Amino acid sequence: MNASDELIIEPRSGQAADACVIILHGLGADGRDFESLVPALNLGGKHAVRFILPNAPRLPVTVNGGMVMPAWYDIMEMSLDRRVDEKQLKISAQRIQALVDEQIEHGIAPERIFLAGFSQGGAVAYEAALSYPKRLGGLLAMSTYLATAGSLSYAEANRDLPVEIHHGLMDPVVFETLGRAARDHLIAKGYSVNYRQYPMAHAVCPQQVMDIGRWLDEHLGA
Repeated sequence: MNASDELIIEPRSGQAADACVIILHGLGADGRDFESLVPALNLGGKHAVRFILPNAPRLPVTVNGGMVMPAWYDIMEMSLDRRVDEKQLKISAQRIQALVDEQIEHGIAPERIFLAGFSQGGAVAYEAALSYPKRLGGLLAMSTYLATAGSLSYAEANRDLPVEIHHGLMDPVVFETLGRAARDHLIAKGYSVNYRQYPMAHAVCPQQVMDIGRWLDEHLGA
């Protein structure tokens, strides 16, 4: 993996990072899509957090006429249930798990590593976090869906993982029913899930940014 595969933002305080948040962008974007989110979370004065914003590979996307673009996996159908390339999704999740492994090797405890993802990136974050064999700090799923609900190998180490799901009530891309379906599926599996709805479309809003900052602050201080 080359350095260009991810944008890395070290703690502004100059302290050595003792926590890490990995944020996965959506279809057609790149790691810079969430660069402005980092200072808006207002964590700099309290916690020494390294943010890693990976770039998805460039892949042909069937629902976009086969156009090549940054994508964590191919989407074959834009039906409510969406038919996706699960094999490629799992490859992308394994890449993110390798990033987690690297952070642990660099001295960050796994329970201080958080995975977050928006839309396509959220589907990968679900897979990567819930199947990871060591206890992580938390999972944030934004405007996304649990694409691998039927094939995911749930790791016992993360059965009590804090799961935070955010979704826009007016999302025309990933309908809010898919966010609720992921919530219901995980609750049925015994996970503790906090679900937040926002009056927005397929986006991130200011109130949500505040909620993310508070959520991370709470779990980083635990």
